[in-house]
Amino acid sequence: MAWYENRIRRYEQMRWAQEPNRGTLPFAWGLEHVDTTANGADPRVFLENFAEETVARSDDWFDAAAADDYSVQDNVLTFTSQIASPWRENNRVYGQLFPVRDRRAAVVVLAQWNARWEEQQAVCRWLNRLGIMAVKMSLPYHDRRSIPGHPRGDHLVGPNIGLTLQANRQAVVDVRRTFRWLEQQGYDRFGIIGTSIGSCIAFITMCHEPAICAGAFLHVSTYFGAVVSHGLTTLNVWDPLKDHVSREELIRFWAPISPFRYVPKLRGTNRKILAITGRYDPTFDPALTAQFLGELTRNDVAHSHMQLPCGHYSLGTAPFSYAVGYRFGTFLRKSLL
Repeated sequence: MAWYENRIRRYEQMRWAQEPNRGTLPFAWGLEHVDTTANGADPRVFLENFAEETVARSDDWFDAAAADDYSVQDNVLTFTSQIASPWRENNRVYGQLFPVRDRRAAVVVLAQWNARWEEQQAVCRWLNRLGIMAVKMSLPYHDRRSIPGHPRGDHLVGPNIGLTLQANRQAVVDVRRTFRWLEQQGYDRFGIIGTSIGSCIAFITMCHEPAICAGAFLHVSTYFGAVVSHGLTTLNVWDPLKDHVSREELIRFWAPISPFRYVPKLRGTNRKILAITGRYDPTFDPALTAQFLGELTRNDVAHSHMQLPCGHYSLGTAPFSYAVGYRFGTFLRKSLL
């Protein structure tokens, strides 16, 4: 079957090469984005200490209160982010609403890196057909939250170490604020689904948000830094980083935004978990996926796993997308309704 794997890998390379507006940003430690008092500190020592302390107190770091300025117009929810980044445009959160009559179950949908406003809407409409309310969130620095000069979401996954930490923390907190709004609307059965970077954010959110009953994760891996330093789609991020930090250092520095470190928090919670992965994924290395799933097993966290003979981009194309949609749709319907 080598010919088949080669065909999938050629497709993945082709899709990656066709992505528009890809650039390379400069390396920066970015300590000011995680601690305004860190000026003058040795960046390596600071980040080592910060990462371990933050993982230990992650409930506080990802804590979220309800917003006081929720607004809905034309089925778009907006509110102010609890985390203030340096850009006003990014600090307004947007969520596309796909309501249903029955106000019981709701799922927050998190798209892939550099997703456009109109992407993943088919996922939301599919959830609607199953009787589930969907909210598609705009990730930090994406679509309506993009900042001048940066049409891509480069600051969510970038070579500025501190800014990437802040942006992913912001994403988790924004999602938790969205669940607070859903509670105010009367929903009480919550799920989450994420793709690629959206999967990473969704899993960390699930580990810190007790209201979530079920999560479907399309592509899973261990450490944020491991994906960036090994993956095809993040070559332009790793290139400016590799001259300043090692892979091992990056894995440690970005531990607070890595799903692997929070798996033990799900032990004994009886959450419903579904992972869908690609056997030939050049971005989320299957070996890292296996380590993550093994960590779930070691911590007695029940989960279901479907592996398809595809890659990262091709998971979203037919016929794989049909299998994915059917699997996560039936999973979420059964878990929530």
